[in-house]
Order: sequence, then structure tokens, then C-alpha cells
Amino acid sequence: MKNIINLIVTEKEKNQRIDQFITNKENQLSRTRVKNLILKKKLRINKNIIENPAKKVIEGDKIYLEIPEPKKISLKPYKYKLDIFYEDKDLIVINKNAGISMHPGPGNYDNTLVNALIYYDYKNLSNIGDELRPGIVHRIDKDTSGLVLIAKNNTSHEILSKQFNEHSISRVYQALIWGKLRPQNGRIETFITRSSKNRQLMEVSSSKGKVAITNYKTLEVFENNKTPTLSLIECKLETGRTHQIRVHMSYKGNNILGDQKYKKKFKKLKNIDPILKKYVTELNRQFLHAKVIGFSHPRTGKRLEFSSNLPKNLEKIVKKLRNSYK
Repeated sequence: MKNIINLIVTEKEKNQRIDQFITNKENQLSRTRVKNLILKKKLRINKNIIENPAKKVIEGDKIYLEIPEPKKISLKPYKYKLDIFYEDKDLIVINKNAGISMHPGPGNYDNTLVNALIYYDYKNLSNIGDELRPGIVHRIDKDTSGLVLIAKNNTSHEILSKQFNEHSISRVYQALIWGKLRPQNGRIETFITRSSKNRQLMEVSSSKGKVAITNYKTLEVFENNKTPTLSLIECKLETGRTHQIRVHMSYKGNNILGDQKYKKKFKKLKNIDPILKKYVTELNRQFLHAKVIGFSHPRTGKRLEFSSNLPKNLEKIVKKLRNSYK
């Protein structure tokens, strides 16, 4: 059965974007959800199909938004041990390992976190978004570890998505980068858009794309006169764009250790502790970890925050750096 939302624009509500107007009226719908429905031709204004989420409404407009029944999940379960930090009837907080993709996509439709969630509890996952992404409210990269939020029902999904859109979710990452940031603490605000040279990469733009904001601070600097400098940093996101921290660090000239997509050539690790060199050269992921996630619970409104330690293979690099760079 389809759900139809019927609205009429009043004099006070005129000149709003249509996606914003609907979101203001229907608190359980996130703006992203409304925008996607509009793009899928599910919106009519005065009986005319509208595909532009930015269209301004006028007084007296009759709005009809169709919300289709969610598609049924048809993905294979994947037996995989999930590191569950927290779970209740509305959501799960998972500490994701590096090396596993968040959801199915070209080249891998079976061995992802979504497939693992289906194996774990396929009956309790939201299903209002993309049929290949049940439960997925946000994403982190395949080779990034750390905390992710999973919605177990559609109401939770909508409310959590709205918090992401409003930037009220707290997200803090730790990264080990080449060199030393200048200034050591600061804020990066740029546009990020898809690279014109490689569609799999993102890049900073001066005029197009989406606004991306990263607040960073340097936690430790590892430097001496013989070996390349490395810095352990913390990044707090105000926005969540694709590859945001990786792109911003590359933009600053301080690429993340182990990042194969946004890497630059650096000096060879001469005169470095052989064990540390082994740890670094054998690292098969970027040194980026989603350490903290904080949000308001979709049912109770209570503020929750969770923090995870660096994985062992990253922690041992930091410990060795502390010993080697004394």
C-alpha cells in the first residue's frame, strides 16, 4: 500500500524550497529522503510531476508526495563476526573492521557489512532507502575502521538521517599523517567534488561541489633529524562528504599513512626502526579510525556517545613511534 502525504501551502509558508517545506511539515521524514523521492518522480504539485527539490512553493499549492512501500530485501547472508558496541530495539552501534565494505556494490555483492547484518538479524533492519543498503544510515570507507550507526526500523532511520543532515551527530576520527600540519590545530572549509580525472576520487574545488568542513587538532608529532615526520591527529566532522578527511589531508599536503588512493611520494623510511618499518610497509589500509560517535536516541531523545580504541595494528604503530622518536 502506498502512503500519500497531502499538504497545502499557506501564505506564511510560500517561497520555501519544496524539499524543505515538506521536511518542516513532516518531522519524521529527512530532507535526503524527501529529495530522493522527488528525484524518483514521487512528487506532484497541483497535479504536475515535479523533479526539482529546489523548486519554490507558492501560496495555495497543493502538494502530493507518494511514499512507496519499501522493497523487500533479497541479499545473501554473510557469516561474519560483528563487533557490536551497543544494541537496542531501534539501533545498533558497530565497530567496523577495516577491509569490509559497508554495503553491496559492483565487484562485491555478498561479503559486506549489510550481508553480515542480514545474517545477524534480517528481520530488524530499516528498509526505506536503497534496497542494497538496509539499515545503513551513513557510511565509512572500506579501509577505514571504527564506529557506524545501523537503524533497525524505518522511524529510527528517518530520525537519525535527519540528525546527520542537521550536523548534530558527533563524529571524531583519528589519523596518522605524513608531516606536520600548519597550523597544528585548525579548520578546513572547502568545496569537495568528484575528480574530473578519476571518477573514483574526490577533490577540493574552489567553486563547485558540496561544502565540506573538518575541524582538526594535532595530538602528537613524531619527528627527529633522520627520519620523515609523522603526526597523530584528531578530526571532528561538521559535514560528512565522500572521502572528506582523506581529501582534506591531501589538500593540506599531509596525506594519511597507508592511503593508496590519495597517496603522494615521500622519502624512503631510512634510519627507521626495522620493526616500525615492517609495521608501516605491511599496513594494508589507511591509518584512519572513526573513534567517536554521538547522537540523540531516536526514541528517547537521550544523548548517547560511544568511543572505540585504535585497532591493534594501528595502535602498535603509534606505540613504536613513541619509542623510536624519543
